[in-house]
Amino acid sequence: MVEAPSFASPPMAKPLSARSRPGWSTHATFALKGFSSRGGFGIISMHRVEMSESAAKTANLSASRKQVIQLPNYEQYPISQFLSHPSGIQAILNTRALQSFQFLGANTYRCTLPKIQFLNFEATPVMDLRMTLTDTDCKVEMLSCKFKGSKIVERQNNHFSAFMTNHMRWDTNDSGNTVEVDVKLGVTLEIFTQPFALLPLSAVEVPGNA
Repeated sequence: MVEAPSFASPPMAKPLSARSRPGWSTHATFALKGFSSRGGFGIISMHRVEMSESAAKTANLSASRKQVIQLPNYEQYPISQFLSHPSGIQAILNTRALQSFQFLGANTYRCTLPKIQFLNFEATPVMDLRMTLTDTDCKVEMLSCKFKGSKIVERQNNHFSAFMTNHMRWDTNDSGNTVEVDVKLGVTLEIFTQPFALLPLSAVEVPGNA
């Protein structure tokens, strides 16, 4: 199971829907190259923030990771067959790290993560994921992400926007079986609480994209 990269949101940040709005300016994008893990290679990219011309500050935090992994050669048990089995699905979704796991139908699963506590607030992330499997690839997409908790916590769902994709492609060549993994994450936040609204956006961007 290849775990997706994670990033931490800064304190007192209110999520905002990621709809396009007029008058927005986008800053530069940069990437860190040369990442390697388990004999593979990868690229981790981090995108800078967007800021509207209105009084509100918005930060678009994102991370991506590409990796190629060498697999043992199991000719009689291809990877597509393993992933179609319930144990393969649980491995891809990493259900052992979840609080609960529920099949919703149509290759869609509800994954409830362990509770998160910050100061006096508690929130339980709940994600609906869709897994699409073919003979040559597997794609996991996040259809929704909500927070369960107090009324204050759940109110943030009206302004929260996030996306995630985990796309895996496999191939057999002279060197054996390989899997290419491409993971992308993104969250959009509005910075509204004083004194954080007075800080430069880099104060949100740097820890958020770390």
